[in-house]
Amino acid sequence: MGLYDFTVYDMICRSADANPDRDAVIFNDARLNYRTFKEKCDQLAAGLVAAGVQKGDRLGVVAHNCDEYLILYGAAAKIGAIILAVNWRFQEEEIFFVLNDCAPRFIFSGQPYCELVSKVASRVKSIEKRYAMGPGDLPADCLPFSSLYKIQDADRTFDIAADAGFVIIHTAAVEGEPRGALLSQANIVFGSMVTLLRYHLTEKDCHICILPLFHIAGLALTMAVLHCGGKNVILERFNPDQALAAIEKENGTTFFNFAPILKKLMDAYDKGAYDISSLRHITGMDHPENIMRFLELAPSAKYETGFGQTEAMGVSGGLIADRPGSAGKATPLSCIELFDDQDRTVATGTPGEICVRSPTVFLGYWGRDGDNAYTFSSGWHHTGDIGRFDEDGFLWYVKRKAQKELIKPGGENVYPAEVEKVIISHGAVAEVSVIGVSDKQWGEAIKAVCVLKPGQAVQAGELREFVASRIARYKKPKHVVFVKALPKTEDNEIDREKVKKEHGAKY
Repeated sequence: MGLYDFTVYDMICRSADANPDRDAVIFNDARLNYRTFKEKCDQLAAGLVAAGVQKGDRLGVVAHNCDEYLILYGAAAKIGAIILAVNWRFQEEEIFFVLNDCAPRFIFSGQPYCELVSKVASRVKSIEKRYAMGPGDLPADCLPFSSLYKIQDADRTFDIAADAGFVIIHTAAVEGEPRGALLSQANIVFGSMVTLLRYHLTEKDCHICILPLFHIAGLALTMAVLHCGGKNVILERFNPDQALAAIEKENGTTFFNFAPILKKLMDAYDKGAYDISSLRHITGMDHPENIMRFLELAPSAKYETGFGQTEAMGVSGGLIADRPGSAGKATPLSCIELFDDQDRTVATGTPGEICVRSPTVFLGYWGRDGDNAYTFSSGWHHTGDIGRFDEDGFLWYVKRKAQKELIKPGGENVYPAEVEKVIISHGAVAEVSVIGVSDKQWGEAIKAVCVLKPGQAVQAGELREFVASRIARYKKPKHVVFVKALPKTEDNEIDREKVKKEHGAKY
């Protein structure tokens, strides 16, 4: 640890020193103040080291949100291990790919996933031990999470630099395979500082954590609240009634939202009797109509939106009221340039690729040197998104670059190539083009435009479930249509832009 380092573990220690008796983490009946939270992180770190974990080792996690998940993040930060946060919505082969891609030594699974993870882990050579999180019966090949807590050596110190890897989050599959984005401890610390500045967070804030801790948005806001000594109320999974009850009981002040969360909260609010007057800040993305209606229910709250990604966390942001429709201005620690295909800055008002320099920019994609060389070319992180600046410096999102076409149903990233790869494996389909269409409930929905092989037949619902059986269910098309032919370019490639024009109507 160098003179100028400040790690995630330092962040936890700082809050434990400043606010030892304040609530740090609440999950179901468990209430941990900062003193106890740090002690548990220390004891778990000691146990991991005793079990053989070393700096840089990956620790895979397939679990819903819980207090143990957050303690594992803290323990990993102390010893320099890297959390491999796996999306629990993934199907078996997706989980296998992620684990095999990053070769974790240990795997931690929540009770609902113990059987699946055990099945997958048996095929991953790097995995030495399996641990079960939460209460319940243990599978024969799993050890209890609690067995890792060790009081002996809990006060041991470790030399961990701020630029050490901390978490790997697999982003959507650009070319049919997900890529593991490696973020450092410094990325998380700087990201939390940006969040503290933007949202004016203090030790009096209470975050209702309704997004999964494998998602950068859920993790980033949780870490920011830990940084300032506030309270994190962890929900196992999003449930609108539980979220509203938690806001009322714990005086929740902030949460992160993706469609259709606000709509579900409002529907539950209309049926129940909840006091959400403590809310003062919400951030995320949703339909403007839903945002305006929710703010009427919580008049003390403000809503912020922006542009960001796993690879660069918050890039831009601002109150939605400041410039409706925009992605705000560059965050305090971000430099943004818009480049053409030759990495030349474009003029104000002209669309260009959003490129970023910031201490929040990730370390790179795990094991993908070629992708990293492109992504970091010219000394900038190339996001693959197109935007434009207006005369006042507000960033406006335009679209995804053609080679990195992206669909975002409910805040999740889905690349058409991954869905197309599955659909084309169905014996009845000859060609397919997957596009995103506007959707009031989810923000954006997936639509598959298919050409069947001669003499073949398949129902739309059957094809949708075929996709859901092979990759995460949120990646299955909401709409499936069959056509005689797809438009082609001069090179006889499917013309995606023409497909969008012909089949991209709103729903």
